[in-house]
Amino acid sequence: MHGFTLLFLVMLVLASSTQIYLALRQIGHVSTHRKAVPAAFAGAVSLKDHQKAADYTVTKVRFGIYETLYAALLLLLWTLGGGLELLDGLWRGLELPALLTGTGFIVSLMFIGALLEMPFSIYSTFNIEQRFGFNRTTPRLYFNDLFKQALLMLLLGVPLATLVLWLMGSAGSYWWFYVWCVWIGFTLLMLWAYPALIAPLFNKFMPLEDKALEQRIEQLLARCGFASNGVFVMDGSRRSSHGNAYFSGLGNNKRIVFFDTLLESLSHDEIEAVLAHELGHFRRHHIRKRLVLMALTSLAGLALLGWLIDQAWFYQALGLSTPSTHGALVLFMLVAPVFTFFIQPLMARGSRKHEFEADDFAATHSDAAMLIQALVKLYRENASTLTPDGLYSAFHDSHPPAPVRIRHLEAKMQS
Repeated sequence: MHGFTLLFLVMLVLASSTQIYLALRQIGHVSTHRKAVPAAFAGAVSLKDHQKAADYTVTKVRFGIYETLYAALLLLLWTLGGGLELLDGLWRGLELPALLTGTGFIVSLMFIGALLEMPFSIYSTFNIEQRFGFNRTTPRLYFNDLFKQALLMLLLGVPLATLVLWLMGSAGSYWWFYVWCVWIGFTLLMLWAYPALIAPLFNKFMPLEDKALEQRIEQLLARCGFASNGVFVMDGSRRSSHGNAYFSGLGNNKRIVFFDTLLESLSHDEIEAVLAHELGHFRRHHIRKRLVLMALTSLAGLALLGWLIDQAWFYQALGLSTPSTHGALVLFMLVAPVFTFFIQPLMARGSRKHEFEADDFAATHSDAAMLIQALVKLYRENASTLTPDGLYSAFHDSHPPAPVRIRHLEAKMQS
């Protein structure tokens, strides 16, 4: 057995077993604290709602264990099990030009992967979400979304994959830098285009009709120095009863979006506080910082791939007998998460730091008490657990745990 094969197997076992261990910790911790509402939430969350959140969390995490095992098995089948070798051989057998062979290989792999993962998505949507009263997606809407996603992948993914493979094969030893430039440009283009061109393919966006709320929002935007291309309400209730709010876009194409489910559950004061939190991400330059981090990590990854692409052992150790640009790219994308799993707590910690900073901004430019009320309502209505396991949260949660976040805001109110 090749040394890198052994290293890959060891890392896969470590990553998968750690995920399962963390999941079991989360299940045990949430189940243990199911019987009583935490004191900090006793007046705002009923025991029934708390237990629903606990049951919902345990069900999703337990389902996640099966997803982890399934993903590990698929990865082994694609690599050491010969799946990529078989697919590569089928495309090579067509005797097409190398660029078409590589693009076809990548696109077919993505479609097969999506089909193999579909049973889990269907079960999650139409069983778990349905059972706990969140799902509003019909089978027709679900498959319409899948069709649109597949069409977008063809329209956007095929040209991108073709360009990347062409650069890898013809741009010299520094192809990875040119690919990085293309990737950054594509990412920025998608961030700019998403609000107006892509998101409306899946949801309806209507201007905010509540004039009193619109006036409050405009006053808040003015105080925060934020210019947007409009405030919109999204028909999130077509698919789920979960509520949310966000802003997206770049430059003069930024827009603020509220789920209709959010507007139904929060007061004007609470909505203003939630929006102030979202604006905090903008004013504290969190999006810019995340883009810079993404750019640096992708540059490092592509530079590493620029070295690996010339190493015959990289292919052979992972089940591909014939080196190729498309084989190197796919192998790297498949196995990289195995080797980067243990840096997740660092990434999650940075994200939680940004959430605290956005909460601080909201406490300064709106009412911290209203943000607390809004968060508690969202925890309750989204069935978010109030008692997560600390270690599980450190790996998986991009937001601070509910009790920690509420304590932080209460401290800001007293300071």
